[in-house]
Amino acid sequence: MLTQNLPYPPTSGGALRAYGLLHSLHANGHKLTLLSFHNGRKMLAPALDRLCTSVIAIAHPTRTHLMRLQQLLLTMQPDIVQRMSSEQMCATLAHQLRTQTYDAVLFEGLEMATYLPYARTLKPGAKLIYDAFNAEYALQRTIARVDARNLRRLPAAIYSRVQAARIHAYERSICEMADGVIAVSKEDAALLRPLRGKRPLSVVPSGIFAANYDEAAPLALEQPALVFTGKMDYRPNVDAVLWFADEILPRLKGTIPDLHFYIVGQKPSAALEPLQVMPDVVVTGAVEDVQPYLHGAAVYVAPLRMGSGTRLKLLEAMASGCAIVATSLAAAGLSDDVRQALRIADDPEAFAETILALLNAPDERVRLGEEARTVVRQHYDWAAIAPQLVQALKDFGLG
Repeated sequence: MLTQNLPYPPTSGGALRAYGLLHSLHANGHKLTLLSFHNGRKMLAPALDRLCTSVIAIAHPTRTHLMRLQQLLLTMQPDIVQRMSSEQMCATLAHQLRTQTYDAVLFEGLEMATYLPYARTLKPGAKLIYDAFNAEYALQRTIARVDARNLRRLPAAIYSRVQAARIHAYERSICEMADGVIAVSKEDAALLRPLRGKRPLSVVPSGIFAANYDEAAPLALEQPALVFTGKMDYRPNVDAVLWFADEILPRLKGTIPDLHFYIVGQKPSAALEPLQVMPDVVVTGAVEDVQPYLHGAAVYVAPLRMGSGTRLKLLEAMASGCAIVATSLAAAGLSDDVRQALRIADDPEAFAETILALLNAPDERVRLGEEARTVVRQHYDWAAIAPQLVQALKDFGLG
């Protein structure tokens, strides 16, 4: 398995998925090698050593703004292709494929799938499998569409449109070349199938270890507390909290002046600086554990307007027993009965009214939280997902 970062601790979407896949594969008797980048703190966790026969970590590649600009202007490649480009990674991958025998190589996300064409040139006997975290071209199209609504974001919208076209062509080449493609939802599978033709494509949802979210003690947040969690340099998350703060929070404060909005997640973007001076908004930055915030929330909010894949942040909130208000896009990719445990609203007025209704109905919040906890265990615990992973491998010709 090739990953963008060491998937431990599993605190971000990509790490949660990669760690869950490793755990499920190990539990089904597979011997695993993990080949990953590290971010300068080369901490090979015992948890990874227990799951993998070998863990190989390589220093994360660096890329300057000038290098990105040159690529944008002088090539037709999408930005994502060079994001993880590393000669050391190529050399290490080649060494592993030449000296070891593997049944399969899993490339986690499109950033790491950029090594799939190189692996193909080495003519390994292994099946090359692309695990698509998102339908990336569709994600960029959505970002462009949302940014185009704001004149100040028009340059970003134009950039995203250019990237969407380039990613579409590149993603098609990866999907055509791979021996197997895994999508994280039925919705993503529908977007990726035209790029894949009639070749095998399977759906293996992202999941969580639901029992891990049962016992955390709630944090003493200023109540009533609304909580959002996510990596806060990720464009869809930044857009979500800015939209919430600008369009939804003022509608709520008019009725409940003491309301507080907690934005919990690492690497806050500079775009969030105006929010950090607002007395009713708390931008935490990196925290050791999001679970105390989830257990301390009156309502968990997911006001996403762009993105694809499965929102693991929603699964974590559900496993923690949160009452949740989310946009339709945030809930996309979830099974129908799981969506029934959420409240869905898409425009600012409806989103605010739905939050207010829940804040005024504590018994309903508890009922929704218990329903969410139950259905997420049934459908999105890794114990429930593992059989789907096993079947996908069989579909790709791996017994």
